[in-house]
Amino acid sequence: MENDDLLYTLALQHVPNLGDTTAKKLLKKFGSAKEIFKEKKGNLLKINGIGATRLSELNDPKNLKQAEAELEFIEKNNIKVHFYQDTDYPEKLKHCLDGPVLLFSRGQIDLQKKRIISIVGTRQITAHGIAFCEKLIEEIAPLDPVIVSGFAYGVDITAQKAAVKNNLQTVGCLAHGFNQIYPRTHKKYVKEIEENGGFYTDFWSTDNFDRNNFLKRNRIIAGLSEATIVIESAEKGGALVTADIANSYDREVFAVPGRPSDKYSLGCNNLLKAQNAHVLTSAADVAYILGWKTENKPKVVQKQLFINLEDDEQKIYQFLENSGKTELDQLALNCNFPTFKTASLLLNMELKGAVRPLPGKLFEVI
Repeated sequence: MENDDLLYTLALQHVPNLGDTTAKKLLKKFGSAKEIFKEKKGNLLKINGIGATRLSELNDPKNLKQAEAELEFIEKNNIKVHFYQDTDYPEKLKHCLDGPVLLFSRGQIDLQKKRIISIVGTRQITAHGIAFCEKLIEEIAPLDPVIVSGFAYGVDITAQKAAVKNNLQTVGCLAHGFNQIYPRTHKKYVKEIEENGGFYTDFWSTDNFDRNNFLKRNRIIAGLSEATIVIESAEKGGALVTADIANSYDREVFAVPGRPSDKYSLGCNNLLKAQNAHVLTSAADVAYILGWKTENKPKVVQKQLFINLEDDEQKIYQFLENSGKTELDQLALNCNFPTFKTASLLLNMELKGAVRPLPGKLFEVI
């Protein structure tokens, strides 16, 4: 985007109370932000959602003046700007009506042809939550997903640190501009995350930092991803808001079940009880629901050496070897395992090179 176009689009983005949905409506009608600011008042008032108050705010000269200052900040700090109609704008976020008109980024983010999941949850993560989150990312790492989160305390930073550890790209969505880092104690993680992904925000350097920013930020976390995973959550919390947004975008939601007596399992259990999330017990659940497949690289392997199959895995392998291609549910029935457990075992066997998935939820031995 040329500087002149960017200047006027920044001004449009920062008009008080206009919102991204209305801004996109105006851009579609008039073609560019510059044309919007030049348009006659009468024509603007014909647009649904533009009343006298919004029109007055739109015509305030300070919009362009503030945009000039922000553009200078962007250029000085090597911030990348993504317009919602451009090819470098995240594809999944394009399909969200309230996705930001402009998205700002830093780092080496590459979402092209990538599997993308968001992992969110309480800031008061338990030892069990940490262990589950780290294990989940370790298990799913062979599928090379991008891990999105909010760079906050608890589940967020646990997921992003685990992503870096497993050489996965990770994206932190910030609730403030690039003039600061919150929480400050996470500043030590910025460099490694920018080297293994980066950060997104739609906030300016001049935006006030308050709790409502987190709620606005959550739509980006949900919108970037094909699925949102809630690791732990109390009965109320921002992670549940993110899950609700993901559901409203028609994206998949997963929740880790826990004991009814555990405070930070209540939110997840309620999501499951209301059938607003899939049960998540392992990485296999994500791969199965999302239809992810591993890439099977040809191997020269003697079957009798193959390898450290657990007893339950051996039972599945033996059945497939005797019966040939079998559908997941039928395999679970014949081996007397729950479907979710069978899916988990199959993913482990797939990663070991023992079985491969086929279209129609079929599996066969290699």
